[in-house]
Amino acid sequence: MGKRKSKRKAPAKRKQIESLATMFNCPFCNHERSCEVKLDRDRSTGTVRCTVCSESYQCVINYLMEAIDVYNEWIDACEAANA
Repeated sequence: MGKRKSKRKAPAKRKQIESLATMFNCPFCNHERSCEVKLDRDRSTGTVRCTVCSESYQCVINYLMEAIDVYNEWIDACEAANA
């Protein structure tokens, strides 16, 4: 008589964590990856600045916010101004 085969499964592969983007498309000049987001957590401010057309936006951030959140607030503020 032989041994029975083990039904043990291989360990699950871990998903690699990707870093969030800090460069985004400009809504004014439509250049791709021209807006850079900087977060100053000491002063609780987030700044978005386009390197091509020099448009900028600044807002108050909290400890949970990331670069994409500041960029989305800028887009929301642009849409609110146009409405």
